[in-house]
Parts: sequence; C-alpha cells; structure tokens
Amino acid sequence: MTGINSMTGFGRCETITDEYRILVEIKSVNHRYFDLSVKMPRKFNCFEARIRNILKEYISRGKTDLYILYEDYTDASKSLKFNKAIAKEYLEYFEEMASEFGIKNDITVSNLMRCQEVLTMSDESQDEDKLWEMLEASLRRACEDFAAARSTEGENLKEDLLKKLERISGFVRDIEDFSPSVVEEYRRKLTEKINEILSDSSVDEARIVTEVSIYADKICTDEEMVRLKSHVDSMKNKLTSGGACGRELDFIAQEMNREANTTLSKANSLKIADTAIALKSEIEKVREQVQNIE
Repeated sequence: MTGINSMTGFGRCETITDEYRILVEIKSVNHRYFDLSVKMPRKFNCFEARIRNILKEYISRGKTDLYILYEDYTDASKSLKFNKAIAKEYLEYFEEMASEFGIKNDITVSNLMRCQEVLTMSDESQDEDKLWEMLEASLRRACEDFAAARSTEGENLKEDLLKKLERISGFVRDIEDFSPSVVEEYRRKLTEKINEILSDSSVDEARIVTEVSIYADKICTDEEMVRLKSHVDSMKNKLTSGGACGRELDFIAQEMNREANTTLSKANSLKIADTAIALKSEIEKVREQVQNIE
C-alpha cells in the first residue's frame, strides 16, 4: 500500500568533488497534469528524455521545475579555438573597405582577435556515459529528497482530511436526528390551525395525514444523507488506500457539495439550515485540500 503524496514539494542534491560540482533542485506545485520545466547546461540537453523518464518514476501530477547547475574544475574542460576561415574573411573585407573608401588598412592581430567568432572558447567533449552516470546519481538523490518531502506533506493532508470527514459525518447525523421532529412539529401546528379554523367541527384526520405526508416528502433529505455517508466512506477508503488519487477525491468532493446544496435548499427549519451551512462549509474546506493531493 502506497501513501498519499502532496503535489507541493522540494528536493535538492549538491555533489562536490575535486573535478566538478553539480547541483540539482526540484520543486513542484499543484497542477492538473505533469508539467515539467527544465533549466540546465547545454551539454546536458542530450539527456532530457532520460531526465523526464526518471522524474516520471517519482511524479505523476504537478507543475515541476528542475534546475541543474554544473561546474567543471578540470583544466581540460575548455579550450580556445581559432577560426581561420572567419579571420580570412574579415581580412578580405578590411582590404575591400580600404580600397573602396581610400583609407589605410591598419588592422593588426590584436584588432583581428577581437572580431566576433575569430577566437572562441569551447567545451571539450566528455565521455557521455560518464557524464550521465554522474548526473543520474545526483538527480535520483534529489528525487528521493523531493519524494520524501511530498510524502510527509501528503500524510499531513490525509490526517487533516480524515478529521474534516469526521466532522461532516457528525453534521449528517445531526440532520438525520433532527429531521423527524421537523415533520412532527409541522403536523402539530397544522392540526392546531385546522382546529382553530373549524372550531368545534371535527377534523378530518386523513386530510391532515395527507398534508403532512406531502410536506414530509418535500423536505425529506434521506437520499442526500445516504449519498453523503457513501461519499464520506468512499473518500476515507481512497485516503487510507493511498496512491495517486487526487482526481478521484476531487470528483467525490464535488458530489458531496452537490448533496449539501440540495439539503440546504430543502431546509425548512433554522436548525437544519444552520447545520447544512456548516456541512457545506466543511465540504468546501475538503475540496480545497484535495486540490493539493497528487
């Protein structure tokens, strides 16, 4: 059984040796899908597909930013290159300009070396397998740190949601307990009103029963309460089973909110209305929290 993961997290790994320094940082926030943004040195561009595949082992949902810094301390890491063809082309144009405008061609070596692309600093080619081995080790350690942070936050979210679901269950029980008394109170008031109108005339008990039944059916929230209890149980099961269940929890929370709205629209007593409002408020909190779950 896997735990619940938050979509918010941060992971970091820094490796320093005599030859290099590599820093990997990962952070993520809520998102409907897995959305990855990578910032890294150009020499690592050839590894982008491998990097994405590794991250997918740890992340299924969330807007994720990956930052990689690499510094090579070896003397052989860079070299100066002289582009003879570019230098020759510059000289030809200088000669043409001197002839065209009748001016002295006073170009020197120091002038020429300042021209763009004549002298360039380039990275020496490195063993790709060795480079990937070094990067993968740091990347996986950062991912483990990142996954641990999201797991810890996910467990906190789970505990908070379970407490909120208990409060929702309490509101449901309150509504169920109070509903019969609302119908009985309506029956009593209806009987008193009819007796007052008819005075000494006999009251048609069957007519009262019919009116009360119609009223009871109109305000009945039994179906809503049954569905709410079912949704609460379903959400608890999802939370305790773990895994990437954020989308399912969000759907359940929407259905719970629908039942709460229907209950509030049927409320015909102050106590039930107040309880339904509290119920709806707690469900809204649940909806906000499940947005953070992977």
